[in-house]
Amino acid sequence: MKYVIVGGIAGGPSFATRLRRLDETAEIIILERHSAISVASCALPYYLSGVIPDREALIERTPEILKEKNNIDVRLFSNVTNIEPAKQQLTVHDTLNNETYTETYDELLLATGASPTLPPIKNLDQADNAFVLRTIDNADAMKEFIDINHPKRVAILGGGAIGIELAESFNTLGLDVTIIERSSTIASPYDQEIAEVVAKELRKHDIKILTGHSVASLDNDKHELQLDDGTTLTADMIFIGTGVHPNTQLAANAKIALTDTGHIVVNSRFQTNQPHIYAIGDAIETINYITGLPTPSVLSSPANRQGHLLADIMVGAPFEYQGIVGAGVSKFFNLTVSYTGYTEVMLQANGITDYKKIFITPYDHAYFYPGATRVNFKLIFDTQGKILGAQAVGKTGVDKRISQISAAIRGHLNVYDLPDIEVPYSPPYSSTRDIINIAGYVAINQLTRQVATIKAADIAADILTSAYFLDIREPGRPESGSIKATANIPLSQLRDRITEIPKDKPVYITYRAGIGPYNASTILKGQGYDVTLIEE
Repeated sequence: MKYVIVGGIAGGPSFATRLRRLDETAEIIILERHSAISVASCALPYYLSGVIPDREALIERTPEILKEKNNIDVRLFSNVTNIEPAKQQLTVHDTLNNETYTETYDELLLATGASPTLPPIKNLDQADNAFVLRTIDNADAMKEFIDINHPKRVAILGGGAIGIELAESFNTLGLDVTIIERSSTIASPYDQEIAEVVAKELRKHDIKILTGHSVASLDNDKHELQLDDGTTLTADMIFIGTGVHPNTQLAANAKIALTDTGHIVVNSRFQTNQPHIYAIGDAIETINYITGLPTPSVLSSPANRQGHLLADIMVGAPFEYQGIVGAGVSKFFNLTVSYTGYTEVMLQANGITDYKKIFITPYDHAYFYPGATRVNFKLIFDTQGKILGAQAVGKTGVDKRISQISAAIRGHLNVYDLPDIEVPYSPPYSSTRDIINIAGYVAINQLTRQVATIKAADIAADILTSAYFLDIREPGRPESGSIKATANIPLSQLRDRITEIPKDKPVYITYRAGIGPYNASTILKGQGYDVTLIEE
């Protein structure tokens, strides 16, 4: 049996090496159009900054290693230009030798990944100082530009994870960095509570952030960017991190079914609508494990797992792909930020509005052990307690907690199970009630209506004029939320000043992130007050 794989970065090699372990007699060919396979793409920002100094360390497998250890034929600089499903045949252009040939297959795997999407900026196509970062070749080009031209100012278009990671890399190199993001917050897809912490960390390291703006045109002679409001910004170097699109034109030309967003349609066994053709990774649309809704399959870790699973399927295993929960983690200077499942941004983009959320800020380990710092942790769930997603930001222990929630989602646990999860306890690592235990307690309190909540937008006009709105922030803390408070009584003073609050009016505690509003509500309810917490 002859297996041909188009694409050799993540899912393709994973499939090939697993298949070899299952079938020693198979003929396996990987066709990769770039200069390397099995590249640790997520490590490229750290290569640019010098944190990872060795370029070769980013290449996990070479063609020579795969041939020697796995008897896999890897062909670099091999651009597949056409698929003929009826003939089970490919047209391949060898760009290194400028030769074209045909290759047949019994089974074909498309692991073609995704490419950066370029925004519609006037004169961008003429800029010699603008870069994207998807391949090791892109990284080489950026590194060469920096070494030769010694830029001092860099503009990053797009404030997502790759943009922020590169902001840190450029900052490490001593460059003056400005992030330009067209939405109102950076760090997509994280919600505002998390994004605000990230933005504060970036500014602490002298990263400039311009939100609500985009670049309209470039003046390449002056190295100037003109923004959508007419203002200009000087930059010696530009990085474009405004999103990606699936590499599926090859599939479209072969009449392989695509979604409206250009992703390849596959079933639970990664089969396309064309016989003997399969697809995995960034190029496909799969389903979300939590909701069953269609979703792109992004990031290298799902692609690797899909490749491993597909190899088993192809040799006859009765497995089916169950969909993607979705998980991500990034290092932003001294912070770790991570998510699993849906964020609010994602839920709203999918038209899901019937959900609940809690936000807590416990310590990452026992508060009395040196070095304890706060973790900002957000949990989202439905009215039955089903976990929809979680996200967190902090200095340590963040990825551990999000990993536990990801496993809980995959295991069909709900918020009522979280207090019972046994997290290993020792003061340097956790508290006797861990962050996820506390999140469960707070979520259960909300579901059992021990604490009434209402969204700010749902408060009726007559309530706004007649109720008592209490702000419990401590002195020196900034105001938060959209509702103007009737009075500010800090939580630490609430018991002593409780008589200042009228009992003949409903009391609404204005928005403040953390567990403070809940604690305030228990104090007031214990004294007979009618209390509701406001969510933004």
